[in-house]
Amino acid sequence: MDFSSSRQWIEALWLLFGAYWLASALKRKKTKQRETLPQRFGYVLPLALGFYLLSQPQVRDGWLGSRFVSAGPAGEWIGVLLTAAGIVVAFWARWHLGTNWSGAVTLKEGHELIRTGPYRSIRHPIYTGILLALLGTAITFGEVRALLAVAVVWLSFYIKARREESFLTQEFGPGFAEHKRHTGMFLPRFS
Repeated sequence: MDFSSSRQWIEALWLLFGAYWLASALKRKKTKQRETLPQRFGYVLPLALGFYLLSQPQVRDGWLGSRFVSAGPAGEWIGVLLTAAGIVVAFWARWHLGTNWSGAVTLKEGHELIRTGPYRSIRHPIYTGILLALLGTAITFGEVRALLAVAVVWLSFYIKARREESFLTQEFGPGFAEHKRHTGMFLPRFS
């Protein structure tokens, strides 16, 4: 890899993200309750569309290939820094979530309401980190298709987060309601 290229850094950061996610997914609690397959498709399909828009350079026809950031190293390297910062936030959040994590919306046996680390002020900091990393990647690429990908992934995460909050309300009742009052969904709420 040629690490003098911003795109190579972006690729390396996302590979690091994928490796960490796979390794950390090996240790999880047993599932007590899971969403249905049709419910899961409701956010997986937009997520796949978002990643397709971002990862397929041939999707540059017409306005999708238009630039929203001027080409040049300054914007590209700011994007790399934002991508790295977002991945760090996602790693930090994933570490605090521990064995409660799941790729699907689930409740685990012995599920805990995590209120440490980034969960002190954000209810879904993994999504926050991934969205920040995607925004950084979009800035590095500089094309409208990448910005559209971020918006589509945000929609997917919003749908999934709402379902997760429904499960958490069912499991923790007033405890989760209090947590919601003091935290933001994707952005910090300092109270």
